[in-house]
Amino acid sequence: MCVRRTRLIRDQPWHGEGLRRNWGGGPGPFTQVPKCPLSQRVTPGFRAWRCGVTTALQLENVVGGVRTGTLAGEVLPLVDPSTGEEFGTSPVTRWMDVDAAMHVAAGACESWASTTPQDRQRALLALAEAMESRAEDLVSAECRVTGKQRSHVAEVELPLAVDAVRFYASAARLLEGGAAGEYVAGSTSFARREPIGVVAQVTSWTHPLLLAASKIAPAVAAGNTVVIKPAETTPLSTLLLVELAAEHFPPGVVNVICGDRDSGRAMVAHAVPGMFSITGTVRSGMEVAGAVAADLKRAHLQLGGKAPALVFEDADVEAAADRLCAAAFGNAGQSCTASSRVLVADEVYDEMVDAVARRARWMRPGPPEDIDAAFGPLNSAGQRDVVESHLDRLPAHARVVAGGRRLDRPGFFHEATVVADMEQEDELVQHEVLGPVMSLQRFSGEQQALEWANGVRYGLVASVWTRDHARAMRLSRQVQAGTVWINTHDQVVAEMPHSGFKHSASARDFGRFGLEEYSRVKHVLSHWGE
Repeated sequence: MCVRRTRLIRDQPWHGEGLRRNWGGGPGPFTQVPKCPLSQRVTPGFRAWRCGVTTALQLENVVGGVRTGTLAGEVLPLVDPSTGEEFGTSPVTRWMDVDAAMHVAAGACESWASTTPQDRQRALLALAEAMESRAEDLVSAECRVTGKQRSHVAEVELPLAVDAVRFYASAARLLEGGAAGEYVAGSTSFARREPIGVVAQVTSWTHPLLLAASKIAPAVAAGNTVVIKPAETTPLSTLLLVELAAEHFPPGVVNVICGDRDSGRAMVAHAVPGMFSITGTVRSGMEVAGAVAADLKRAHLQLGGKAPALVFEDADVEAAADRLCAAAFGNAGQSCTASSRVLVADEVYDEMVDAVARRARWMRPGPPEDIDAAFGPLNSAGQRDVVESHLDRLPAHARVVAGGRRLDRPGFFHEATVVADMEQEDELVQHEVLGPVMSLQRFSGEQQALEWANGVRYGLVASVWTRDHARAMRLSRQVQAGTVWINTHDQVVAEMPHSGFKHSASARDFGRFGLEEYSRVKHVLSHWGE
């Protein structure tokens, strides 16, 4: 017997009697299961029903407020990265189903764009409330496909996702244009911001729930409709989020389709979306930019990072080591903002190497329910191979002072790894790894530190560690990054923009800047006479 929580979302004749929502044994959305009598309800706190089935979780797309299968019937396996075991499937959405989803979103555009800012605010606030009331389910869904620590998702990522939704609920009422006087005699000009239309969005596997919330919220706040595709390995929490949204938004405003890279390419190639937003690799972003440019559409790109942390001779080394290890190894280093590249002044280099190595040795990975674990597994066996291949190719001058190996246990776990004595042109310094690996370089003087910090193709975030305020302010201007933290690292807030320079980004998330990304400006001139 398996335990499932089920309830009917919406009666649709083409979906059949037994198509139900599933919150059971494996947390997460939707599968086809037989109806269960109310008398078999069990498990307080989950309000589950006990059903006499043992089928694996079968996810479906959510389009127009209802769950729907795909014409091709192709599926991808869902793998728990903390065990390496398959626990279900998600659909692979091909062209015909992408086309259907886009037209459903297009059909909802006019009415949603005509709603008042107050209406959009109410819907987003209701979604935020629903996210909090279903926090346990969202956390479980996120942990099942990412292997993250439950405490981290519950205390850090989910609250930030909810906060982003609430921020954009308020910002929906402040999307202003501007008025002007008589640039032309007898006329008045004003500029207003209008929705783009349908926005296609793709998120990465690094922070699936947070990324989905921070993309959907500004898009719908600005009056757009959305078709979002989560990464193929981590669809669960996004599907649940869209299910919650479907209870508070009109049908077709927020839609989710699952699939692989070709599914994303079909979204990019489709004629309906006026904007394509992706969080992913530089390679993926370049592919998207080229494809949408051919049709003169807008691209919203949040790509990779290789964040430098500059630790100067007057820094608090122990405090820097604490924060930088947390930022480097949290989420198994699978974040574009991870402090994976630490540049240290010669005067405190040995002290810093020792400090981070000591911390890395006791930062043990483990499954979501392990309260003593510092971080979880890598996303997949393939990503673990990527990390290991980088370490296998280390140059002779590199010195591994902590970690360096995968764990001999089920799942895709890897030790927190610190590599000292790296040089600027080394592969590990120049390329994003997305794993629990920190490199350290020794610099002599502020100018060399600045040159090395800027000497990669990325420019997302950076941090400066010093007690010299003038130096900190000077470097905050000179470092080529969209965010510069001073004496901290990886602090993200909904009110301020998250963007990047160079190959890291061509768009802004969070803050009012993020809302403006999802609108277009129109000039209106009214002639009222001489």
